[in-house]
Amino acid sequence: MKNILITGGAGFIGSNIALKLVDKGFNVTVLDNLSSQIHGTDPKCTSPLYKSIIDKVVFIEGSVTSREDWENALHHQDAVIHLAAETGTGQSMYQIQRYMDVNVGGTAIMLDILANNPHHIKKVIIASSRAIYGEGKYYCKTHGIVYPTEREDRDLKNGDFSCKCPVCKKDVKLLPTSEDSKIHPTSVYGITKQNQEQMVLTVCKSLNIAAVSYRYQNVYGPGQSLTNPYTGILSIFSTRIKNNNDINIFEDGKETRDFVFIEDVAEATILGLEKDEANGQVYNVGTGVATDVVTVANTLAKYYQNDVSIQISGNYRLGDIRHNFADISKIYRELGFKPEWSFERGIHAFTAWVSHQEIPEDKYELSIEEMQNKGLYK
Repeated sequence: MKNILITGGAGFIGSNIALKLVDKGFNVTVLDNLSSQIHGTDPKCTSPLYKSIIDKVVFIEGSVTSREDWENALHHQDAVIHLAAETGTGQSMYQIQRYMDVNVGGTAIMLDILANNPHHIKKVIIASSRAIYGEGKYYCKTHGIVYPTEREDRDLKNGDFSCKCPVCKKDVKLLPTSEDSKIHPTSVYGITKQNQEQMVLTVCKSLNIAAVSYRYQNVYGPGQSLTNPYTGILSIFSTRIKNNNDINIFEDGKETRDFVFIEDVAEATILGLEKDEANGQVYNVGTGVATDVVTVANTLAKYYQNDVSIQISGNYRLGDIRHNFADISKIYRELGFKPEWSFERGIHAFTAWVSHQEIPEDKYELSIEEMQNKGLYK
């Protein structure tokens, strides 16, 4: 396979994968709509992500919601890395049709073409998400391994942010989430990623096309959009700090995520393209390390040498999970993937990059106001 189509290939993850594939001798085509939420209002002039790939790939400006754009992009391709999607859990809870149209509808168009049109596609890689798990895996002293349901508004309102055993309602211990864990997303975004994964794995199998799904954890690194106030806690906090705005940490600050550096994500994704062992499989892509939000904020402030106030407010967003970090033993065992970037090393590289960027206007408060107006932020 030499000709690779990357949808969303001008985005953060896609552009990094594209450049690595070009370096390895692949011919890369990118289909991207240059969303202003990611690339700004004049992307061809100002977007560093777009500029990083434009003279190295065949670029098609178009949308995955357009059958014509899909048919044009799939012409003479050997494989698809399907990354194009609307992202962000909070925004997905009130832009429901948009998320369904792009994420589910766009994937359906691709699969419909593969099922009914002549093509040369031998493999499809789909970008799934840790969001499909909802709350991850936990251990209850009485009931063993359990998967807590969505936390109740009344508990969050009373400052009880912990996850409970769904049987006895007692507090539970966090475990790494493995690929065989229960799938029960708590946001529309998570539902769409689950649907994408299931559609690709099911349809491609019936068409004798190899398929691989990657459940990415929280991806970060140089090149991440600093203009998107809806997703990417590291970029959101960085933009606020650089604008000398205080940081408002939700809940009690002890909520955790698995932050995985962009270089590791790109390497893991390319392994799935190159290795037959990945065919038909799903993999977590993370570090296997849980890092709490207070640590994130304090580490960023340290590297930026900025003493903005970091406030733990007790505010919360409906649909947010408490914890999730990946069990990455399967991808190590089957593909030999092991993350090379620790959180400390990655944050150092990320903040060094941010410090050389023109910092955009901080629009985070507007995103919070939107959620508040919809009753999703308390």
